[in-house]
This record gives sequence, C-alpha cells and structure tokens, in this order.
Amino acid sequence: MDMSVHADVADGAAAPQPLPAFEPPYYVVVFSSVRTEGDRGYGEAADRMDELVKEIPGYLGHESARTPGGLGITVSYFRDSAAIEQWRSVGEHRAVQKQGRAEWYERYTVHVAKVERSTGFVRE
Repeated sequence: MDMSVHADVADGAAAPQPLPAFEPPYYVVVFSSVRTEGDRGYGEAADRMDELVKEIPGYLGHESARTPGGLGITVSYFRDSAAIEQWRSVGEHRAVQKQGRAEWYERYTVHVAKVERSTGFVRE
C-alpha cells in the first residue's frame, strides 16, 4: 500500500525512516482519522501544532502516514503520562482540536498506551 509518511523527532530533525526505538517505558498517543474534503487552514494549523508540541518536556517525536484512501495515522511519543496531560492542556492545542471536530475530520479515534518493550533494526 502506497502511503505518504512524515517522521519528526523532538530536536526538529526530519528523517525518511522510522523513529528509533526509545528506552521503555514511554507512552504513545495514536491518532487515527479520516479528513473532510479541502484544507481550510488545516496545513497551517498542523505545522503550528508540530512547533508547539516540541515545547513540551517529555515529547520524543511523532510519525504520520496517510493512505491514498484517506486514513491518516499519527503516532506521537512521550516520555510519561504527565507530558501527554501537559500537551492536552495547551490552550492553542485545545482550540485546534475544537476546530478539527467542526471542520477537518469526518471521524477520528485516539488511543493512549504505555510501551513496555521497544526494539528496532537497521541494516548495516
């Protein structure tokens, strides 16, 4: 399946590969969505949220992909649940969430999980 992919680490370096396996435990927030038609400011808001989340202590990075059929999945990585709660409480983030429900999303689901094991592989 052909997908567009974006990976971003907390220090701002974009990479064309998966993020590294972080040292557990840490948390993931999985946001799966189907967008409405048109942009209507979505791109600008997403870019701003990318900037803003990097200010949260404990934010590790995120990866995003969207299928040609329109399913989008963003996995955000946080060191602890306190970092997730801090991100949830940012006023500008809450305003964009409200706008997303009003304009940008047909539907979405959010899953939050604690990662207890993490491995990776890199071909030499």
